[in-house]
Amino acid sequence: MSTGGDIAPKVRSILDAARERAASRADTGGERVAVDARSLTGAFEAAEADGRVPLIAEVKPTSPTTDGERTDDPVELAESMVAGGAAALSVLTEPEHFGGSTDALERIRAAVDVPVLRKDFVVRESQLDAVESDVLLLIVRFLDEEGTDDLADLLAAARERGFQVLVETHTAEEVERALAAGAEIVGVNNRDLAKLEVDLGTFEDVAPEAPENVTLIAESGIATTNDALAMREAGADALLVGSAIMDAAGGGDVEANTRRLVTAESDATAETAADAETETHQ
Repeated sequence: MSTGGDIAPKVRSILDAARERAASRADTGGERVAVDARSLTGAFEAAEADGRVPLIAEVKPTSPTTDGERTDDPVELAESMVAGGAAALSVLTEPEHFGGSTDALERIRAAVDVPVLRKDFVVRESQLDAVESDVLLLIVRFLDEEGTDDLADLLAAARERGFQVLVETHTAEEVERALAAGAEIVGVNNRDLAKLEVDLGTFEDVAPEAPENVTLIAESGIATTNDALAMREAGADALLVGSAIMDAAGGGDVEANTRRLVTAESDATAETAADAETETHQ
């Protein structure tokens, strides 16, 4: 199935670049990577037990939909996110459009003790061996494309190497495809790859399609504590947040931005309790 006409030009450019990198790696060969992965679901459970919103904070220097660029040391950014309470990290390794690198991921994974997701556009099995990570991203929409490997085959190949796999979807039909391929961790991206527009209602609409035994992650467009609470109320087991934490244009405080989101539920509970106490004394 080809979705060529349904992808925005900026995203088309990213996909084309991913194919070129995949072909280059296949031509040169390379060492086969196997991973002893840190548990992503275990990290989520630990965050819940600690009263934190399970959050994957993303080290994303820039993107086609973001103004500005963060030039800070990626390891320092990652450590700040963990200090702010992130349960896991996502690290961009796509170089041309997001300023990422496999070197940054290697350095970050060596410096932190939380699971690290490799955020890239993997379309061929040869790309699995580019770098060790605890979790690998596979995007259903991209794997609908001609000239890419089959989702189920890639998922199986990644697991055979020890990776956990986050399968990203955007529609109910894509969730069905992810589940049919054997996905156990499913992301719902609120960003429409056709228009690059964000609608948090996407997760609310698509989440009911996932069974309870699937770990469900809300991705993109989560900027405020109210957004975080809305996604959790809609059924998100965890959130993946990049731009609101990195704040590339403003150079914001990454640790504070992370903490604001991971404490959203506890802060809301405290506020509700305070309001109730005030009412009883009126």
